[in-house]
Amino acid sequence: MYFLYSLLLTLGFALLLPRFAIDALRNGKYVTGLRQRLGDIPSLKSDRPIIWLHCVSVGEVRAAQPIVRRVKETFPNHILVVSTTTVTGQRLAQNIFREQAEGVFYFPIDWAWTVRRVLRKVNPTAILMMETELWPHLFRAARKRKTPVVLLNGRISDKSFRRYRRIRFFMSRVLNDLTLAIMQSEPDAARIRELGLSDDRIVTVGNLKFDSEEAPTDTTLTDQIRARFDFTDGRPLFVAASTHDPEEAVVLDAFRAVRKSQTSLRLLLAPRHPERFAEVAALLADSEFLVARRSTVPNNQDVAADIVLLDSIGELSAVFPLADIAFIGGSIAAHGGHNVIESAGHGI
Repeated sequence: MYFLYSLLLTLGFALLLPRFAIDALRNGKYVTGLRQRLGDIPSLKSDRPIIWLHCVSVGEVRAAQPIVRRVKETFPNHILVVSTTTVTGQRLAQNIFREQAEGVFYFPIDWAWTVRRVLRKVNPTAILMMETELWPHLFRAARKRKTPVVLLNGRISDKSFRRYRRIRFFMSRVLNDLTLAIMQSEPDAARIRELGLSDDRIVTVGNLKFDSEEAPTDTTLTDQIRARFDFTDGRPLFVAASTHDPEEAVVLDAFRAVRKSQTSLRLLLAPRHPERFAEVAALLADSEFLVARRSTVPNNQDVAADIVLLDSIGELSAVFPLADIAFIGGSIAAHGGHNVIESAGHGI
């Protein structure tokens, strides 16, 4: 079955190569870190034991902050390395874990030879996987090395569960290479149990993202953004965060409608994916509003902008303290909605 999985993974990779090539030429989305994704990561030579933490993207990186602090407190003689899948996750992890992690690298493609190559270089004492990362070859190779693998903040959506259940005989083998699964909810625990993981390796603790308020807010960055765009003038600020297509157009229409009666209202728009920054900027440029971009050199018009485009990485958490109301994206687009906890934690 593992051979069939490898074959399908390879075929899928080959079929998607044209798309990878197009996206790489446009924005470097997939080509970035390709050597590391093939297992060519920097060797970690250390006499101290290593804990490997994997976070897919930005949301998982942020959710892992309290975990990282606790790991460093509990295991002071260990060193920590962090992997991510996405470019945005990589940039954020390099920024917020620069003091705690000895290395940050891209997660390998789940071929047997690539994961073995990474395991040889990292030689981890334990592997911590955030949320829904279930990788058959990595889990199998780790078990053969007697390296414990723990699923943190685990969740299995209804859609994923239906898909996994079709291959339950294989998923049962994959899951039983896990040492422990710490799940977000009882339904998540029930799903992973039904897929074959024994009950003695399942713990339910709630969503670890509720601990994210413990992470210190970067007040310096908040103050910088406040000063640059003059978010201190008493004009209410509407933040639209983690938006997808077509949510920016919907938000813009709503903003336009409210401005007819609330003329002082301002909008800060933060698209979910950096590769869409230029697309959203073009949409805003066609509007009747004065627009400023976070990525540009500061200028005198920034303080007068009706709309600010947050076309930057890792700064959204610094913006929520400035907001009066927030819309969290992925909820009009068919993505199930993104994390509302961070904005709610600021009373927004």
